Amino acid sequence: MKARLAASAALALGLALGASGCSMLTYQATTEHYDASDGVSLDVGDLQLRNVLVVSEDGEDGNLIMTVVNNGDDDVELGVQFGEGGGDVQTIDIEAGSTVAFGVDAAESEEQLEPLLLEGIDTQPGALLTMYFQYGDAEGIDKQVPVLDARLPEYADLAP
Repeated sequence: MKARLAASAALALGLALGASGCSMLTYQATTEHYDASDGVSLDVGDLQLRNVLVVSEDGEDGNLIMTVVNNGDDDVELGVQFGEGGGDVQTIDIEAGSTVAFGVDAAESEEQLEPLLLEGIDTQPGALLTMYFQYGDAEGIDKQVPVLDARLPEYADLAP
């Protein structure tokens, strides 16, 4: 009787470990951040830039599409450059505690602005455009931003 009880307990323990052991030992992909859309994301100081992408028809000019969240207590002037050698800096004013959407449909609580025109990107749709984002004393970040065309319906009206 004791042998049967011990065997049942061992079997129950083995089943419990077998059923739960995978989650103890296996890598959990859900703990990793990923960009669930076509664009890329980055953080520059107190700013969170989400779903950053460029829409272009001809690869010469493109519209910068993104949402910027300023979690800081200060208004900032975000500088944006594109290309390997830098180039002209476009600046964008972002108020403290605000969320600003450039070229995308914004929720009612967000400010929505037109896309930012980038002239002379010289990057064909399907490729990546090197961009640099920086403000104030925050460390700037280089990021490879996807360049898409207007084939998808959600980008049809966003090409320059």
